[in-house]
Order: sequence, then structure tokens, then C-alpha cells
Amino acid sequence: MKKLLITGACGQIGSELAMALRQRYGNDNVVATGHRTKPSQELLDSGPFEFIDCTAVDTLEKVVKEYDVGTIYHLAAMLSAVAEARPQLAWDVNINGLYNVLEVARKHKCAVFTPSSIGAFGPSTPHDNTPQETIQRPNTIYGVTKVSGELLCDYYHSKFGVDTRGVRFPGLISNVTLPGGGTTDYAVEIYYEAIRHGRYTCFLRKGTYLDMMYMPDALKAMIDIMEADPSNWTYRNAFNVSAMSFEPEDIAREVRKHIPDFVMDYNVDPVRQAIADSWPNKMEDSAAREQWGWKPDYDLASMTSDMLEKLSAKLNIRT
Repeated sequence: MKKLLITGACGQIGSELAMALRQRYGNDNVVATGHRTKPSQELLDSGPFEFIDCTAVDTLEKVVKEYDVGTIYHLAAMLSAVAEARPQLAWDVNINGLYNVLEVARKHKCAVFTPSSIGAFGPSTPHDNTPQETIQRPNTIYGVTKVSGELLCDYYHSKFGVDTRGVRFPGLISNVTLPGGGTTDYAVEIYYEAIRHGRYTCFLRKGTYLDMMYMPDALKAMIDIMEADPSNWTYRNAFNVSAMSFEPEDIAREVRKHIPDFVMDYNVDPVRQAIADSWPNKMEDSAAREQWGWKPDYDLASMTSDMLEKLSAKLNIRT
């Protein structure tokens, strides 16, 4: 079989996706790549790893040719809060990097998965049951790059026949990798701090609802969409996918079912709060459910149980 390549394989999503794909397709068939972040020993030991820079197209094309790559999972990107602090670099990484991936895919006939995000929406987007097709006027550079990326992937499919596919992810919660500068990071941090210290100071205000998803469901969505038959799809890229919607107090209540003395207070970060306020409370994802069978496995209660169990073992702290 042709190989699968992951850009950004040292990141929050990529590090877990690499191991999931290697388990599914065989270690030698999945090429993990990164730029500067040191890969984990598990990633290095389990299969091929290469250092590339997606903004330098030659480094990417060399690896695609060397390994006979047929599918690229393009995850290398700057996240919302980090991107807002360095918007020029965010454009270079998120857009020029994607352009290079699509050009290499066009030349070498690769399929491409690219994740979009709830960040592609903005203040004028309907926040409840956000439709698949709706107003997209984001007010962050991260959101601008995500909308641009959705359109660029659509263009490469319609103009050049590149098999581009993607989803709009909500905030992602993982028990394996630490968050990397996103607006929804609180929903990961809360579990670590609950286990370690029994308290957490939230940087988003009470009542801030956001769409969220547990990482096992995100991995399933990425694999399922690339394995699905697209012949009857209405869309190619940026399918809304949703799993749960909650505000900080909801997650604190679930944590208290396991750690009754857990305490949460608030110290609002105005930058991340403004970003969160511009994003949907919950996306409507019937297109993904109907066209390629999307269905999440986890809700807030089952995710919380699993997160606390896994992190307690990881941190060697009994709750």
C-alpha cells in the first residue's frame, strides 16, 4: 500500500493520530513528520519519522517521493491563542504550509485531510446549532486561516481533482498530550489540576458554552472520513462534527462526582475570552452523520470518567 504521512505529528492531535494509524495500517506504512518539537520515544521507535518544514516545500516533497506517500494528514498549524500573538507567522504556517501540501498532493496524486475548526466561525455566525453552511466572518487570524484553508481545499478539489477532505473540529480534550495554546485548553487543564491540587482557576468566565470532543472521537472522525466513499457527498471539506457542548461549571460538576472537594474559581483571560465568545456553542452536524456515518462515542460524563482514570494512572495519583 502507499504510505500515509502526518505533518505536525508531534502536536496534540498528530502524536495520537500517528499511533492510531500505525496500529490500524502497520507501523512502517505511517510516516510521522515534525518541524522543531522533539518527537516522543514512542513515536520514534514505532515507525519512520522525518523532520520537515511545511513552509519549505522541498523538504515536504522529498519525503513524499522517498516514501511513496498516497495520503497526507496535514496537521501542522498554529493554534488560536498562539496565532493571535504572532499573526504573520500564523499566516505563513497555516496558509503557505497548506498551499505547499496541496501543491505536492496535486503533483504526486495524494489525498489530503486538513482539519478546520469552530474558529472558522465568528461573532455574526449563529451560535446555537450552527449550520453546515452559514456566515463565516471570524475576527482572529486563526479563524481567517481556517476559512481560507477550507476554500483552498475546495478549490484544489474542483480545479485539480485533488482528493481533499476535512472536518470542523470543536475543542479537543486529550489525556495523552498537553494542550498547545488553544482557547479550549481549560477543558484539559481542569482534569490535571483537579487530580494534582483539587482546585483550578479557569481562564474563561462562567457560562461560556463551547463545542467539545474527546480525542478518541476526533481520531475516529479523521480515520472514518478518509476511509469513506465520497461519491455521494454534498461537501468535501469542513464537515461540522460535534459531540458535546458545555460551560466550565458543567465540567466542574462532573469532576465533583469523582473528586467531591474539587474547587474552581475564575481569572478571565480577556484575549481567550473574546475568542471563545466569537465561536459557536454547538455545531449542527447532520451532514457528516448522514453522508459518512459520523457518530461520537463519548459524552461529558463518560469522557470525565475516562479522563480521570487515565490521568490518575499517568500521574500516579489516586483520586
